[in-house]
Amino acid sequence: MRRAVMALLTVYFLLPFWWLIVAATKDNDGLFGSEPLWFSDVHLVDNLRLLFTQDDGIYLRWLGNSALYAVVCGAGATVIAALAGYAFAKLPFPGRNALFGLLLGLIMVPGTALVLPTYLLMSQAGLIDTIWAVILPSLLNPFGVYLLRVYAHDSVPDEMLEAARIDGAGELRVFRSIALPAMRPALVTVLLFTMVASWNNFFLPLVMLSDQNLYPLTVGLRTWYQSAIIGNGGPALFNVIVVGSLVAILPLIAAFLLLQRYWRGGLTIGALK
Repeated sequence: MRRAVMALLTVYFLLPFWWLIVAATKDNDGLFGSEPLWFSDVHLVDNLRLLFTQDDGIYLRWLGNSALYAVVCGAGATVIAALAGYAFAKLPFPGRNALFGLLLGLIMVPGTALVLPTYLLMSQAGLIDTIWAVILPSLLNPFGVYLLRVYAHDSVPDEMLEAARIDGAGELRVFRSIALPAMRPALVTVLLFTMVASWNNFFLPLVMLSDQNLYPLTVGLRTWYQSAIIGNGGPALFNVIVVGSLVAILPLIAAFLLLQRYWRGGLTIGALK
Protein backbone atom coordinates (compact mmCIF):
# COMPACT_ATOMS: atom_id res chain seq x y z
CA MET A 1 0.00 0.00 0.00
CA ARG A 2 2.77 2.37 0.91
CA ARG A 3 4.58 1.71 -2.36
CA ALA A 4 1.40 2.30 -4.33
CA VAL A 5 0.87 5.65 -2.61
CA MET A 6 4.48 6.65 -3.28
CA ALA A 7 4.13 5.63 -6.92
CA LEU A 8 0.98 7.74 -7.29
CA LEU A 9 2.67 10.73 -5.67
CA THR A 10 5.69 10.32 -7.94
CA VAL A 11 3.46 10.33 -11.01
CA TYR A 12 1.58 13.34 -9.66
CA PHE A 13 4.74 15.39 -9.16
CA LEU A 14 6.41 14.31 -12.41
CA LEU A 15 3.36 14.75 -14.64
CA PRO A 16 3.78 18.55 -15.17
CA PHE A 17 7.46 18.05 -16.04
CA TRP A 18 6.59 15.27 -18.47
CA TRP A 19 3.96 17.52 -20.09
CA LEU A 20 6.58 20.26 -20.47
CA ILE A 21 9.01 17.90 -22.19
CA VAL A 22 6.34 16.65 -24.58
CA ALA A 23 4.95 20.14 -25.27
CA ALA A 24 8.44 21.48 -26.05
CA THR A 25 8.61 19.11 -29.03
CA LYS A 26 5.36 20.35 -30.61
CA ASP A 27 4.79 23.24 -32.97
CA ASN A 28 2.32 25.99 -32.20
CA ASP A 29 -0.65 24.12 -33.70
CA GLY A 30 0.30 20.82 -32.11
CA LEU A 31 0.13 22.33 -28.61
CA PHE A 32 -3.64 22.67 -28.94
CA GLY A 33 -4.19 19.35 -30.68
CA SER A 34 -4.70 15.87 -29.37
CA GLU A 35 -2.28 13.71 -27.37
CA PRO A 36 -1.08 16.36 -24.91
CA LEU A 37 0.98 13.80 -22.97
CA TRP A 38 2.66 11.99 -25.84
CA PHE A 39 4.89 12.83 -28.78
CA SER A 40 3.49 13.34 -32.25
CA ASP A 41 5.52 15.38 -34.75
CA VAL A 42 8.81 16.39 -33.12
CA HIS A 43 9.76 20.04 -33.72
CA LEU A 44 12.20 20.49 -30.85
CA VAL A 45 15.09 21.72 -33.02
CA ASP A 46 12.85 24.21 -34.81
CA ASN A 47 11.48 25.44 -31.49
CA LEU A 48 14.97 25.92 -30.11
CA ARG A 49 16.00 27.81 -33.22
CA LEU A 50 12.99 30.10 -32.86
CA LEU A 51 13.70 30.53 -29.15
CA PHE A 52 17.26 31.76 -29.60
CA THR A 53 16.43 34.03 -32.57
CA GLN A 54 13.17 35.55 -31.32
CA ASP A 55 13.45 39.34 -30.78
CA ASP A 56 17.09 39.36 -31.87
CA GLY A 57 18.06 36.62 -29.44
CA ILE A 58 16.96 38.43 -26.28
CA TYR A 59 16.33 35.07 -24.59
CA LEU A 60 20.09 34.58 -24.24
CA ARG A 61 20.34 37.95 -22.51
CA TRP A 62 17.54 36.97 -20.12
CA LEU A 63 19.33 33.67 -19.49
CA GLY A 64 22.54 35.53 -18.68
CA ASN A 65 20.68 37.94 -16.42
CA SER A 66 19.11 35.07 -14.48
CA ALA A 67 22.52 33.42 -14.12
CA LEU A 68 24.03 36.71 -12.90
CA TYR A 69 21.28 37.30 -10.36
CA ALA A 70 21.40 33.69 -9.13
CA VAL A 71 25.19 33.52 -8.73
CA VAL A 72 25.69 36.98 -7.19
CA CYS A 73 22.66 36.76 -4.90
CA GLY A 74 23.41 33.17 -3.94
CA ALA A 75 27.07 33.78 -3.13
CA GLY A 76 26.46 37.12 -1.40
CA ALA A 77 23.54 35.88 0.67
CA THR A 78 25.50 32.79 1.72
CA VAL A 79 28.48 34.85 2.88
CA ILE A 80 26.28 37.22 4.88
CA ALA A 81 24.28 34.33 6.35
CA ALA A 82 27.49 32.50 7.31
CA LEU A 83 28.90 35.52 9.13
CA ALA A 84 25.63 36.27 10.90
CA GLY A 85 24.89 32.63 11.74
CA TYR A 86 28.35 32.11 13.21
CA ALA A 87 28.05 35.32 15.24
CA PHE A 88 24.66 34.28 16.65
CA ALA A 89 25.96 30.82 17.51
CA LYS A 90 29.43 31.48 18.91
CA LEU A 91 29.99 35.17 19.70
CA PRO A 92 28.35 36.69 22.80
CA PHE A 93 27.13 40.26 22.29
CA PRO A 94 24.40 42.43 23.83
CA GLY A 95 20.91 41.75 22.54
CA ARG A 96 21.83 38.52 20.78
CA ASN A 97 18.72 36.60 21.84
CA ALA A 98 16.41 39.52 21.06
CA LEU A 99 17.92 39.96 17.61
CA PHE A 100 17.66 36.25 16.91
CA GLY A 101 14.01 36.30 17.96
CA LEU A 102 13.44 39.19 15.55
CA LEU A 103 15.16 37.16 12.85
CA LEU A 104 12.79 34.25 13.46
CA GLY A 105 9.89 36.67 13.08
CA LEU A 106 11.26 37.89 9.74
CA ILE A 107 11.18 34.34 8.41
CA MET A 108 7.39 34.41 8.78
CA VAL A 109 6.97 37.60 6.72
CA PRO A 110 6.06 36.89 3.06
CA GLY A 111 8.55 38.32 0.61
CA THR A 112 5.79 39.96 -1.42
CA ALA A 113 4.81 42.04 1.63
CA LEU A 114 8.26 43.66 1.58
CA VAL A 115 8.35 44.52 -2.12
CA LEU A 116 6.61 47.90 -1.80
CA PRO A 117 8.81 49.27 1.03
CA THR A 118 11.83 47.84 -0.77
CA TYR A 119 10.77 49.66 -3.93
CA LEU A 120 10.51 52.93 -2.03
CA LEU A 121 13.98 52.44 -0.53
CA MET A 122 15.50 51.61 -3.93
CA SER A 123 13.73 54.59 -5.45
CA GLN A 124 15.19 56.97 -2.86
CA ALA A 125 18.62 55.50 -3.52
CA GLY A 126 18.20 55.97 -7.29
CA LEU A 127 18.62 52.26 -8.02
CA ILE A 128 15.31 51.53 -9.72
CA ASP A 129 15.71 49.85 -13.12
CA THR A 130 19.24 48.66 -12.32
CA ILE A 131 20.53 45.21 -11.46
CA TRP A 132 21.20 46.40 -7.89
CA ALA A 133 17.47 46.81 -7.28
CA VAL A 134 17.21 43.03 -7.67
CA ILE A 135 20.53 41.99 -6.13
CA LEU A 136 20.65 44.05 -2.93
CA PRO A 137 17.27 42.95 -1.46
CA SER A 138 18.10 39.33 -2.31
CA LEU A 139 21.28 39.37 -0.22
CA LEU A 140 19.23 39.17 2.99
CA ASN A 141 18.22 35.60 3.77
CA PRO A 142 16.79 35.20 7.31
CA PHE A 143 16.20 31.48 6.87
CA GLY A 144 19.82 31.04 5.78
CA VAL A 145 21.03 32.83 8.90
CA TYR A 146 18.82 30.62 11.06
CA LEU A 147 19.99 27.43 9.36
CA LEU A 148 23.67 28.34 9.65
CA ARG A 149 23.25 29.42 13.25
CA VAL A 150 21.78 26.02 14.14
CA TYR A 151 24.47 24.17 12.21
CA ALA A 152 27.35 26.24 13.63
CA HIS A 153 26.03 25.74 17.17
CA ASP A 154 26.10 21.93 16.80
CA SER A 155 29.05 21.35 14.47
CA VAL A 156 31.71 23.87 15.56
CA PRO A 157 33.27 22.82 18.92
CA ASP A 158 33.86 25.66 21.36
CA GLU A 159 37.09 23.99 22.47
CA MET A 160 38.62 24.32 19.00
CA LEU A 161 37.68 27.99 18.86
CA GLU A 162 39.20 28.66 22.25
CA ALA A 163 42.38 26.77 21.31
CA ALA A 164 42.75 28.85 18.17
CA ARG A 165 42.27 32.09 20.11
CA ILE A 166 44.87 31.00 22.69
CA ASP A 167 47.29 30.38 19.82
CA GLY A 168 46.83 34.01 18.78
CA ALA A 169 44.38 33.67 15.90
CA GLY A 170 42.00 36.58 15.39
CA GLU A 171 38.26 36.15 15.07
CA LEU A 172 38.35 36.37 11.27
CA ARG A 173 41.07 33.71 11.10
CA VAL A 174 39.14 31.49 13.50
CA PHE A 175 36.03 31.86 11.38
CA ARG A 176 37.84 31.20 8.11
CA SER A 177 40.04 28.30 9.23
CA ILE A 178 37.84 26.44 11.73
CA ALA A 179 34.19 27.41 11.41
CA LEU A 180 33.82 27.52 7.62
CA PRO A 181 35.14 23.99 6.93
CA ALA A 182 32.83 22.57 9.60
CA MET A 183 29.85 24.48 8.17
CA ARG A 184 30.41 23.40 4.56
CA PRO A 185 27.31 21.15 4.16
CA ALA A 186 25.03 23.88 5.50
CA LEU A 187 26.77 26.50 3.34
CA VAL A 188 26.10 24.46 0.20
CA THR A 189 22.48 24.00 1.27
CA VAL A 190 21.95 27.73 1.78
CA LEU A 191 23.76 28.51 -1.48
CA LEU A 192 21.58 26.09 -3.41
CA PHE A 193 18.32 27.31 -1.89
CA THR A 194 19.24 30.96 -2.43
CA MET A 195 20.31 30.41 -6.04
CA VAL A 196 17.08 28.56 -6.80
CA ALA A 197 15.02 31.33 -5.16
CA SER A 198 16.91 34.00 -7.12
CA TRP A 199 16.58 32.07 -10.38
CA ASN A 200 12.81 31.71 -9.86
CA ASN A 201 12.36 35.25 -8.51
CA PHE A 202 9.51 36.96 -10.35
CA PHE A 203 7.70 39.61 -8.36
CA LEU A 204 10.74 41.61 -7.25
CA PRO A 205 12.28 42.10 -10.74
CA LEU A 206 8.80 42.66 -12.16
CA VAL A 207 8.36 45.64 -9.83
CA MET A 208 11.93 46.95 -9.97
CA LEU A 209 12.74 46.67 -13.68
CA SER A 210 11.27 48.19 -16.82
CA ASP A 211 14.22 47.68 -19.18
CA GLN A 212 13.78 44.41 -21.08
CA ASN A 213 17.54 44.00 -21.32
CA LEU A 214 17.68 43.59 -17.52
CA TYR A 215 14.82 41.09 -17.22
CA PRO A 216 15.44 37.61 -15.83
CA LEU A 217 13.87 34.62 -17.55
CA THR A 218 10.77 34.65 -15.35
CA VAL A 219 9.78 38.20 -16.28
CA GLY A 220 10.95 37.88 -19.88
CA LEU A 221 8.86 34.80 -20.57
CA ARG A 222 5.90 36.57 -19.02
CA THR A 223 6.23 39.42 -21.53
CA TRP A 224 6.20 36.90 -24.38
CA TYR A 225 3.17 35.19 -22.89
CA GLN A 226 1.30 38.49 -22.62
CA SER A 227 2.17 39.30 -26.22
CA ALA A 228 0.92 35.87 -27.29
CA ILE A 229 -2.36 36.34 -25.41
CA ILE A 230 -2.99 39.90 -26.62
CA GLY A 231 -1.72 39.32 -30.13
CA ASN A 232 0.08 42.61 -30.83
CA GLY A 233 -0.22 41.96 -34.56
CA GLY A 234 2.32 39.11 -34.53
CA PRO A 235 2.14 35.32 -34.34
CA ALA A 236 1.24 33.78 -30.99
CA LEU A 237 4.32 31.62 -30.51
CA PHE A 238 3.26 29.56 -27.51
CA ASN A 239 5.71 26.83 -28.57
CA VAL A 240 8.58 29.27 -28.06
CA ILE A 241 7.34 30.09 -24.56
CA VAL A 242 7.04 26.40 -23.67
CA VAL A 243 10.50 25.44 -24.91
CA GLY A 244 11.88 28.54 -23.18
CA SER A 245 10.37 27.31 -19.92
CA LEU A 246 11.99 23.90 -20.43
CA VAL A 247 15.42 25.42 -21.07
CA ALA A 248 14.99 27.67 -18.02
CA ILE A 249 14.69 24.76 -15.59
CA LEU A 250 17.63 22.75 -16.94
CA PRO A 251 20.26 24.73 -14.95
CA LEU A 252 18.29 24.10 -11.75
CA ILE A 253 18.19 20.37 -12.42
CA ALA A 254 21.93 20.38 -13.09
CA ALA A 255 22.60 22.29 -9.86
CA PHE A 256 20.58 19.81 -7.79
CA LEU A 257 22.29 16.82 -9.39
CA LEU A 258 25.76 18.26 -8.80
CA LEU A 259 25.13 19.40 -5.22
CA GLN A 260 22.60 16.85 -3.98
CA ARG A 261 24.97 15.01 -1.64
CA TYR A 262 25.86 18.27 0.13
CA TRP A 263 22.19 19.25 0.07
CA ARG A 264 21.12 16.00 1.74
CA GLY A 265 23.83 16.45 4.34
CA GLY A 266 22.60 19.93 5.15
CA LEU A 267 18.99 18.83 5.49
CA THR A 268 19.92 16.26 8.15
CA ILE A 269 21.13 18.93 10.58
CA GLY A 270 20.26 17.88 14.11
CA ALA A 271 19.10 14.40 13.10
CA LEU A 272 22.18 12.74 14.56
CA LYS A 273 24.30 13.54 17.56
